[in-house]
Amino acid sequence: MTKKYQRFETAVIHEGYDEKEMLGSLSIPLFQTSTYVFDTAEQGERRFSGEEEGFVYSRLRNPTVRVLEERIARLENGEKGLAFASGMAAVSAVLLSLTKANDHVLCSAGLYGCTYGLLTLMKEKYNITSDFSLLDSEDAIHAKIKPETALIYVETPINPTMKLIDLELVTKVAKEYSIPVVVDNTFSTPYLQRPLDLGCDVVLHSATKYIGGHGDVIAGLVVGKADFIDDLAITARKDIGGIMSPFDAWLLLRGLKTLPIRMDRHCENAVNIFEKLKGHPKVASIYFPGDTESSDGKIAAKQMNKSGGMISFEIKGSKQDAQYFMNRLNFIKIAVSLGDAETLIEHPATMTHAVVPEASRLKMGITDQLIRLSIGLEAWEDIWDDLEQALEHV
Repeated sequence: MTKKYQRFETAVIHEGYDEKEMLGSLSIPLFQTSTYVFDTAEQGERRFSGEEEGFVYSRLRNPTVRVLEERIARLENGEKGLAFASGMAAVSAVLLSLTKANDHVLCSAGLYGCTYGLLTLMKEKYNITSDFSLLDSEDAIHAKIKPETALIYVETPINPTMKLIDLELVTKVAKEYSIPVVVDNTFSTPYLQRPLDLGCDVVLHSATKYIGGHGDVIAGLVVGKADFIDDLAITARKDIGGIMSPFDAWLLLRGLKTLPIRMDRHCENAVNIFEKLKGHPKVASIYFPGDTESSDGKIAAKQMNKSGGMISFEIKGSKQDAQYFMNRLNFIKIAVSLGDAETLIEHPATMTHAVVPEASRLKMGITDQLIRLSIGLEAWEDIWDDLEQALEHV
């Protein structure tokens, strides 16, 4: 069926689903089945050989999951999407697919702790090395690329320092070497930033966060060229088995319908909280993509539609002062993850990035005083009242 719409807000509700194919069901059905019946043995043979389209086994394809994959591909302006059991399953599949023993990975100057841990494991087992770079100039990127560099892996904004990477700059240099650029777009979602439109090759998400939006699902998504995604599906996902369950896909499809509305509120609240935190006497420094006075302001204006819902800031004092501040909060929850309706706060040095050795962590800008704040959907005035009263006790 030809879809007669163009805009993002419509695609998040309609893309990839035709109710006429599903007995007129307005809600996308949940296909909670492990296997599928063939009309004949010959049909089974054709489907296993790839000669005939159709479903075989839910580790390979599932109708509910398929709708999600088509929808996220449309939202990221990619050719094809693939769903995984977690964000790290998606990261692992992409890194394993694009590298071999003795390769090299060039990374942004900061990564999610588990991604860092995976790269450490890959070095120990397969001698796949990695380097970190600010990626802030052509010379800086050229200087880090080696003959064995297999890909450039980027977070922007970087978790948890909120540092931005100019994706057009990175892809310009990467194309000189025919090196793919992979972007973790979890913090922005395709509503705020579309890396494929900027020349990147692969985009991935921890869909657990903003795409799900309700703190009730663990999932990952990857979008890219059809040939890459097809290869990823029949190797890293099929054989390793990090598949998404149909129920999780159903939850994500439900969450996606309100993504634009939720992101608008997250962004609006974050701007208000940033303005209140900026210059507060108990706050030593603050990091937010919407800070027009920061060096990243021009990058944000160029490649992000809005500034997102994440803020990091440093408390004046010690690690104990940071933890004491967090313990004084009333309704803001101390929890990792992000993108939920609830405002969440965490201490990266001892939580999400605890696996990163201290020296490397400090190079990334993750101090003991750094706090990461995921701004929720509550009234921003209530969020600020809770933060303010806790700051008064530091």
